Amino acid sequence: MITHKLYINGEYTDSTGDEWLDIVNPSTEEVISQTPKATKEDVDRAVQAAFDAQKGWEHTPNIERGKIVRKLGDRMEEKREIFIELLQEEQGKDYELASGEVDLAIDFFRYMSEWARRIEGDIVPSDRPNEHIYIHKKPIGVVAGIVPWNFPVFILARKVATALVTGCTIVLKPSQQTPNTAMEFTKLIDEMDELPKGVYNVVTGTGSEIGNALASHKKVAMVTMTGSVTAGTKVMEAAAQNITKVNLELGGKAPAIVTANADLDVAVESIKTSRLANNGQACTNAERVYVHESIADEFINRLKESFESVKIGDPNNDKEVDVGPLVSKDRLEEVENMVKQAVSEGATVVAGGERADVEKGYFFKPTIITDVEQDSTIIQEEIFGPVVPVTTFKTLDEAIERGNDTEYGLSSSVYTEDLNEAMRVVDELKFGETFVNRENFEAVQGYHAGMRKSGLGGTDGKHGMEDFLVTQAVYMQFKKDKQ
Repeated sequence: MITHKLYINGEYTDSTGDEWLDIVNPSTEEVISQTPKATKEDVDRAVQAAFDAQKGWEHTPNIERGKIVRKLGDRMEEKREIFIELLQEEQGKDYELASGEVDLAIDFFRYMSEWARRIEGDIVPSDRPNEHIYIHKKPIGVVAGIVPWNFPVFILARKVATALVTGCTIVLKPSQQTPNTAMEFTKLIDEMDELPKGVYNVVTGTGSEIGNALASHKKVAMVTMTGSVTAGTKVMEAAAQNITKVNLELGGKAPAIVTANADLDVAVESIKTSRLANNGQACTNAERVYVHESIADEFINRLKESFESVKIGDPNNDKEVDVGPLVSKDRLEEVENMVKQAVSEGATVVAGGERADVEKGYFFKPTIITDVEQDSTIIQEEIFGPVVPVTTFKTLDEAIERGNDTEYGLSSSVYTEDLNEAMRVVDELKFGETFVNRENFEAVQGYHAGMRKSGLGGTDGKHGMEDFLVTQAVYMQFKKDKQ
């Protein structure tokens, strides 16, 4: 069993506390590693190291920072299979998704490195003679990066690469459930002579303690956190003490609208992928389906057949597995309880609806539920498991209105071969992302950000990078010599 240490100021170090967290393989329920349960004193040490390193790092030429970020992607590619194996073991992803996540992280480091020469300001005209106004973009400072358990490699890349290329230093807190991939990445950092000490630091522990200690720290300039709405609310409350900027990617309740003009082959396959990806544990997953009543029976039958054809099992032992375990026993029980509650309220289970028949592991069968009301818990609250409620609509107005009827605003999708329908839905849905006739997953050059309770800002693409920068206006007076 692996026992990890903290990483502060370029060195592996023990925690000042003596408590440990067990990391469990969700497929086998076996403890596979331990990480220190860091203390507030450990957070202070890590933030101070990042704060001290900030001045030198932000004045490192952009192109040099970009080269380092690209090298991190190259180094990760050299260790690709190790990252895939660790990701499957600690999080339960199937091989295809695990390899895809690692490849996307590699690609993100390379993509973000190219922005080194593209951090630009402006020159604007002054109202006064002999004056120029320069708008500079500068790094915001020390960034606290709080990474979730559902995409621990890719989201680490989004926070680390963006911070480093913009000239910020970072204190990273991986999820207490999936720290092994983050600690493997830290080995790459430790082996790089080019990265100054203190630019990258890692503290492990619980979100309630370490996350809040980071968010409330006076020397942290921004907290970028991916996780639940509850956790995001606590981060905002902690950050408010010092008016610290927050960058939050939170939950989602993505509607998928299937019109009478949809290509059902495309809709069924895309919604299956969007619902079952990562075993249903992604904020972009299609969380509720609205299908036109004229095609509802055919759509549900096809989706049922598709769901029941997937292979469930331990992804560590079988590359052909489509659906692995939920990340923890608590998550399994929560998903199971949501299905039971829906049934007690009158819903019908069309497929699945129960735990998978396995000896060990936190497996739940891919599930389809019908006969659900718009105000029901399973329509309104995030499921975060392989369960999808399906309901019908008569008019597109009705589908759009019900699609927007949520506290969340991250992802959404529409399936139609009618361009006018597609454009109208895109125009009227209130979500940060809308996918048309394809599965729900963002591109590195896009902008993954939500509305309402789904969060504030992003970490990818041009617009995400700008969250890591502050603006300084310089009013430059000068004299003109008279001849």
